[in-house]
Amino acid sequence: MVLRVYDQILALIADLGLKPGDRLTAETELAEVFGVSRSTVREALRLLEQEGVVHAKQGQGRFVSASGSLRLERPMTKYESITEVLTARGYAVTSAVLDVRVAAADAREADALGLTAGDEVIRLLRIRYGNDEPLVVSENTLPHAAMPGPIEHRDWSGSLTLALAGHGHLVNASIATISAVELPEIWQSRYHLEGLGPWLLVSEVGMTRTGDHVLLASDYHRGAEISFSVLRHR
Repeated sequence: MVLRVYDQILALIADLGLKPGDRLTAETELAEVFGVSRSTVREALRLLEQEGVVHAKQGQGRFVSASGSLRLERPMTKYESITEVLTARGYAVTSAVLDVRVAAADAREADALGLTAGDEVIRLLRIRYGNDEPLVVSENTLPHAAMPGPIEHRDWSGSLTLALAGHGHLVNASIATISAVELPEIWQSRYHLEGLGPWLLVSEVGMTRTGDHVLLASDYHRGAEISFSVLRHR
């Protein structure tokens, strides 16, 4: 709920065309407009203050900062699923599930997900298409305990973030590393993805509010089609 209000306040700043120094709508009014409690609005505003989007003046309210008037096309600081990333860009998103299996966690997976080597994990390999063009190749690993039951009974083409949320694991943060790479050659030849590089590899471990590590992701984004933006300030 807090993150939704966070997004709504950012959208409001853009829709109203607020500039640096403009006063933001008061907490009580925001709570009424968004249909939430003042405490929820206050928490969302606290996050915006931490990111330098707004700043408070004692007894006067909150005001839009210089960075708050900037709209990033792809803010890397916001955690989003691949489905959300592509949908927000206007793509009609479809998926091809290349492989899904239950396996024993190797040392790397166990370390990233807080498991013991040999614990059951689900490994998933997919191509995510935007308007029928291959845009992202995703290699994901998650603890089988996070989504128990036979894997054959699930639709693996949708958002893993939403699927995990349905089991009570709301992923809301990660530490991501971005590097420019070529897609593994075996994938290029096997899935007819030759000549589409370079790719931007986003490697991250998705975490819940309680600190549980539930998603190890290696997502290869087509560099010619997808970019990421970062707001820099002192």
